[in-house]
Amino acid sequence: MKLIVGLGNPGKSYRNTPHNVGFGVIDELASRLSGALKNSSKFEAEAGKVVWNQHDLMLVKPMTYMNNSGLSVGLAMRFHKIALEDLIVVVDDADLGLGQLRVRSKGSAGGHNGLKSVKEHVGSDAYARVRFGVGRGLSRQSLESYVLKPFNKDDVPLAETMIERAADAVLSIVDKGVDAAMNAFNANENSDGPR
Repeated sequence: MKLIVGLGNPGKSYRNTPHNVGFGVIDELASRLSGALKNSSKFEAEAGKVVWNQHDLMLVKPMTYMNNSGLSVGLAMRFHKIALEDLIVVVDDADLGLGQLRVRSKGSAGGHNGLKSVKEHVGSDAYARVRFGVGRGLSRQSLESYVLKPFNKDDVPLAETMIERAADAVLSIVDKGVDAAMNAFNANENSDGPR
C-alpha cells in the first residue's frame, strides 16, 4: 500500500489557501479515483482507501494542523506497516513560483513546519514528496500572512490546474517510480512561467 498525504490545515477559514494545496491534491485524487474520505480518529485525519492500476492507496489529510502533521502520518504508517519508500507527501513550497512542481525522492524540510513534523514522527526525510509552488506573494506581506489567505482570484485558475497536475505527478510516482516522475514533471513547468 502507498500512503499519500496532503499537508494542510483543517477548517473553512483555511480552504483555498496556498498552505492547503496538499489537501486540494488529496481531494482531487479522491474525486478522480471515486474514493471517499472519512474522519479517522485512529489517524487524527480524514482518510480513505482507493485502488488505482492495481495499487492500493491510502489517501490522508491530517486534521492536526500543519505544525503537527507528522502525528497523523506516523499513526497511519505504523498501523498499515507502510515503509518509507511507500510514503508520498504533497506540500506547498513558497520558494517555487506559482505554477511550478518539484518531485523529490527525499530532502530536507526547507523550513516547512509540516515537513519538520513529518520527519519528527517518521524518523527520516527519505520519502517522496511533491512540492507545489505557491510563490511568496507581495514582498511587503509576511510569508505566514500570504500562505494563510485565500489565493488571489486571478491565481485561482492556475492553482486549480496545478492541483490536477500535482495529482498526475503523485500517480506517476505510484505507477512508474519517483525517478520517472521527476523526469516527467520537473522538466515540464507551466508554459506561462512561474509567478
